[in-house]
Amino acid sequence: MTTPPDPSTQNPGLSAAQQEMRRLQAFVRTQIIGQDLLIERMIIALLADGHLLVEGAPGLAKTRAINTLARAIQGDFHRVQFTPDLLPADLTGTEIYRPQDASFHFQQGPLFHNLVLADEINRSPAKVQSALLEAMAERQITVGRTTYALPELFLVMATQNPIEQEGTYPLPEAQLDRFLLYVRIDYPDAEHEREILRLVRAESLGARQAKVPFTFTPVSQSVVFEARREVLNLYMAQPLEEYLLQLVLATRKPEVYGEDIGRWLQYGASPRATIALDRCARARAWLHGRDFVLPEDIQTMAPEILRHRLVLAYEAEAEGVTTDRVIQELLRRVAVP
Repeated sequence: MTTPPDPSTQNPGLSAAQQEMRRLQAFVRTQIIGQDLLIERMIIALLADGHLLVEGAPGLAKTRAINTLARAIQGDFHRVQFTPDLLPADLTGTEIYRPQDASFHFQQGPLFHNLVLADEINRSPAKVQSALLEAMAERQITVGRTTYALPELFLVMATQNPIEQEGTYPLPEAQLDRFLLYVRIDYPDAEHEREILRLVRAESLGARQAKVPFTFTPVSQSVVFEARREVLNLYMAQPLEEYLLQLVLATRKPEVYGEDIGRWLQYGASPRATIALDRCARARAWLHGRDFVLPEDIQTMAPEILRHRLVLAYEAEAEGVTTDRVIQELLRRVAVP
């Protein structure tokens, strides 16, 4: 049976926005089985107003997850399958000639939606990725001499397939840095797989509502914006802020924390990582019903903030060292206040 709603969503100590967002999380968990990590990270990205890159094998409900989230917040959704022959205009839109009055009319592309799934983003060349980069970074797109603003609520979830690498274009560091989070997901366990079977059977029989344990009313987008304001105002103690800074600075001068880490890292994380870690740690604490940040919030979010922002040296690759191992070593060695 599907996961029931978390009773803490009705905690009177929570703000109205917190109760709504936890209700949203509980609902998505009833529709996406065995991917609680992905669900929480999607909502954290939504709260932190950023984009996420998800790596996982095919069939792990990535498309279903972002589509369900879009419907649950009354947002419009569009999926784009990235292919080698994709053109920038396939994302941004293009000018259409109208012979009746000899004028051009701009036809909006898929980027003019609230939530966009860029499926297998690394299968398209740099020209297409640069068009997406402008949208992610500037929340606008440019066609010819005209710039068009994107929706205020705008989130891109890009996916990569870790199994098949033939015919792919590695994402440049500048584009990777634009992703707030880099999330890796895995297969569900046996019990969750049984629940998936039951859910899909129920949907196939047209009995989906019988399997949903509560009636869900979509969360208004105004609630999302209010939640973002509350997240930004969440309290973080000065020692914790210093700890967060030292974690990021350690990636730039890793030799201070050990000769081995100094040998493994070629380039560290940018200030964008500091901003991202601050916002995501606050978002996680807020989503967990607290009005203050704990060290575990920073430590939990650090791998997904840093793993795509670190450039390994040749020595690390030769020794089989991954960015995740480097991050775990830094978390172990940087003193916790």
